[in-house]
Amino acid sequence: MSVFDAVVLGAGAAGLFCAGVAGQRGLKVLLIDHSARIAEKIRISGGGRCNFTNLQGDRPECFISAQPGFARHALRAYRPAEFIALVRRHGIGYHEKHRGQLFCDDSSERIIDLLRREAELGGVAWRAPCPIGEVTALPPGQGDGARFEIATDGGPVRARALVVATGGLSIPKIGATDLGYRLARQFGHRIVEPRPALVPLTFDASRWAPWVPLAGVSMEVAISAPAHAGAPVFNEDLLFTHRGVSGPAVLQISSFWRPGEPLAIDLAPGRGADELVAWLTQRREQTRQQLATTLAERLPRRLVSLWLDQLAAQAPRLRAEARLAELGNRDLQTLSDALRRWTIQPSGSEGFRKAEVTVGGVATDELDPRTLASRRQPGLHFIGEVVDVTGWLGGYNFQWAWSSGYAAAQGIAAAARKPSVPAQ
Repeated sequence: MSVFDAVVLGAGAAGLFCAGVAGQRGLKVLLIDHSARIAEKIRISGGGRCNFTNLQGDRPECFISAQPGFARHALRAYRPAEFIALVRRHGIGYHEKHRGQLFCDDSSERIIDLLRREAELGGVAWRAPCPIGEVTALPPGQGDGARFEIATDGGPVRARALVVATGGLSIPKIGATDLGYRLARQFGHRIVEPRPALVPLTFDASRWAPWVPLAGVSMEVAISAPAHAGAPVFNEDLLFTHRGVSGPAVLQISSFWRPGEPLAIDLAPGRGADELVAWLTQRREQTRQQLATTLAERLPRRLVSLWLDQLAAQAPRLRAEARLAELGNRDLQTLSDALRRWTIQPSGSEGFRKAEVTVGGVATDELDPRTLASRRQPGLHFIGEVVDVTGWLGGYNFQWAWSSGYAAAQGIAAAARKPSVPAQ
C-alpha cells in the first residue's frame, strides 16, 4: 500500500497550492479530488478572470470568524505580495480593478495552470476523479509511520499527514459537498453552522413588487447591518433585481446579515447629514423644481419616483411632485434622514446555489493558527473555505486559500523534519 508524507483532499485553490508547496519542501504528496474538472471555483471567479488576491488581503479585520484574528498568523506568513510575485514569475498579466482587487488580464485558467505547474515541480501525485471513502485514524506506532488510511475508488492509501481542503457548501453544481465537515466531526471537531455568504438577498414577492420596475438599476450606496454592533459599513454598488438586491454592496453585507434582520442603506454616501441638508437648502433657494427632479440630480431617476412614492406614505409633504421651494427646514431634515437611512428587510437569500463562499465551518478554537493543524488529532490539518474563516468580497478568500495552504504545508514539512527552502 502506498504511503505518503501528506495526502491532500480537495483540488481547489487551497488544496492545489498546499500540495505544490509541500511537494517543493521535499514531501511525498498525493492530491485527491472527486471531480474530473478541478478548481472550478477558480475557473468561474471574477467573471472568468479570477480575482486572485487583494493588495490588502493580509488584513485580519477583513475576515469573519467566531474567533476574530485567528487568520492573522497564516496571512502574515504568506502575504499577497508573495503570491503576486509567483504570478509574475509565471508571466501572468494582471491589473487592479477596484479597491486593491487584482484580476488576470486574460483568463482564470492561467491561475489554474500556475497551480498545476507548481504541483508538478513538487512531484505531486494525482488521483482525479477519485471519490473518497472512509478515512481511518491508524493506531500509533505503525511501521510505516502513517497516521491515516484513506479508502478511495483507486484503492486505499496511507498518509503521515492529512490535509482537508474540501471547501464549503457554496455552488453545489460545481461539486461542493459536506465531506470536510463530516471528517471534522469524525475527529471530534465542532462545526460553526455554515450559511451562504457573498450572496444576493431576496424579498417577499408581494412586498418587493413596488421595486420590481427598478430591476437593472445600479448605484453606489453605503450599506450596513445595524443589528450587528461592530459590523463594517460597505461603500459599494447596489444592483436592483426582480427578486431583491444584489451587487457588491449586498454581497458584502450578506456575510453579516441574518434572516429577520433589517439592512440600512445610505442612498447619499459620502455626504454627512449637515452637508446633505445644506445642499437641499441651497437648491430650494435656487429653483422651483419638483422634488423628484432635484433628487434626480443625485440619484437614478427611476429610483427617485418610486422611492418618494413609498416615503410619502409616512411623510405626505415629500411627494414626488412637491415643489422644493415649498418645503420647510423640517421637511428637508426628514428627507435627508430618510435618504441616509433607507431601511429594508430581506426575507432570505439566493442560498448556497449562488453564494460565492460559505461562512462558518470547522471551529478555529481547536486548530493551531500557525499550521492549521488539529489540536485533537495529530497530523490532521484543515485549510481554505472548510475552516470558519471567511473573507470579504474582492480576492480575500483566495488569499486565505494561499495563506492557509502555505501554513499547513510548512507545518507538515517541519514536523517531518524535511529540509526547507525559501518561500516561492
